[in-house]
Amino acid sequence: MVALIRADSINLPLFLHVLGAMLLVGTLAFVGLLILVGWRASDRAAALTRLALRAIPYGVLPAYVLMRVGAQWTEAEWDYPEGFDPAWIGIGYLTADLGAVLLLISIVLAATGLRKLRSGGGLGLGRAVGVISLVLVAAYLVAVWAMTAKPV
Repeated sequence: MVALIRADSINLPLFLHVLGAMLLVGTLAFVGLLILVGWRASDRAAALTRLALRAIPYGVLPAYVLMRVGAQWTEAEWDYPEGFDPAWIGIGYLTADLGAVLLLISIVLAATGLRKLRSGGGLGLGRAVGVISLVLVAAYLVAVWAMTAKPV
């Protein structure tokens, strides 16, 4: 129903926000899944971990930037009244900001892990990145629920 009364100027930024969020959750789930499969299949662990760690700066980071820029642009275009602060926007900002911190930690761990994988180590750092990725997937799924259900 809200889409019927939404201004046309909001459609592009909202589309970019949703696209970025979908790509972000998908790439984080991909990273987590690769690490979990590598954890179980020890003969392919290094290759799967390398692919997962490369997906952080090349997939997750651009998706996060697209999601965040789209969110800010959507809020600016929506022109909410002064003092309007619904819970779903607060949940979105909270998960995005905490996610940024965890994403930066993941990037550092991924870069270090990729260097150590060349010398035969780095699987532990890859596992840490996988755990962070799965935690972020869970947090972002809560944000997706908040954005769609729009609780008070």
